[in-house]
Amino acid sequence: MILVTGGAGFIGSNLVAALDARTEPVAVSDWLGEGDKWRNLAKRELEALIRPEALDDWLEERGGELDLIYHLGAVSSTTETDADRLVANNLLLSQKLWTWCAENGVPLIYASSAATYGDGAQGFDDSLDRAYLAGLRPLNAYGWSKHAFDRWVARRVEEGWPHPPHWAGLKFFNVYGPNEYHKGGQASVAWHLFGQLARGEPARLFRSHRPDYADGGQLRDFVHVEDCVEAMLWLGGQPEVSGLFNVGSGKARSFLDLASGVFAALGQEPRVEFVPTPEPIREKYQYFTEARLDRLRAAGFQHNALSLEEGLRRYVQDFLAGEDPYR
Repeated sequence: MILVTGGAGFIGSNLVAALDARTEPVAVSDWLGEGDKWRNLAKRELEALIRPEALDDWLEERGGELDLIYHLGAVSSTTETDADRLVANNLLLSQKLWTWCAENGVPLIYASSAATYGDGAQGFDDSLDRAYLAGLRPLNAYGWSKHAFDRWVARRVEEGWPHPPHWAGLKFFNVYGPNEYHKGGQASVAWHLFGQLARGEPARLFRSHRPDYADGGQLRDFVHVEDCVEAMLWLGGQPEVSGLFNVGSGKARSFLDLASGVFAALGQEPRVEFVPTPEPIREKYQYFTEARLDRLRAAGFQHNALSLEEGLRRYVQDFLAGEDPYR
């Protein structure tokens, strides 16, 4: 059996869908809340659905059945200001699961984030080197909480502490795709753009507040959630591969490219309006991200990510503009 924490969330539910398609017995630990998040799992056959506060008891009772844990559960909002909440969910819970997996011989694949790189001044090198990690400066508390766990892992590995028999930390870049709808303001720009166009509005993009970037010219590594799932599934089957890995497309594209892709998927002519970047995030805004994929490639992962245009076409035409937007 495979356990997916955060399995009702965006990336988690897409992973659960892929595991279900393989007829893998899957247990999910997550909160569903009062909205439509449950729809992310509505088509899946589950071995168990566990509230996170009951996970310790469930592991004690059924942990011996586990072959692998994908730990994707987290407070994922980049604008979260409650640092104690971030520490409890993103650092302490991750440490607890790492220790449990080390003690019980269960592989662990966990979600880190490209937010750990901060403004990118130190590059986007998915190195486990402790000196390199010490030089990264995340721009928000969410990124810091993820980075704190990466550094904790790096020290334990370097100092020879017990660790899971096989483990991987995944630095996801700007992920978009089906089942992200419950994220609201934290959903991808692609989802927000589709909503604007569906309402007959122009696409709204942030104005640049740096002279070296044109309006809409800010660059991000946009990656379809299918490509993230491919990386997770591959790593889950590679017991000899452990480490910290970037998961992205490997190519930075502009927000104007993103908007153009959504317009093209809908068969519309582009109409773009630029708005000021909100003051609270303006000084913490990433203007460039691009995943270095050298380590993942060297480990043997040869999957080629979808182009931005094809990824957006699938997302818009197969899900957002279809009768059922859920995977």
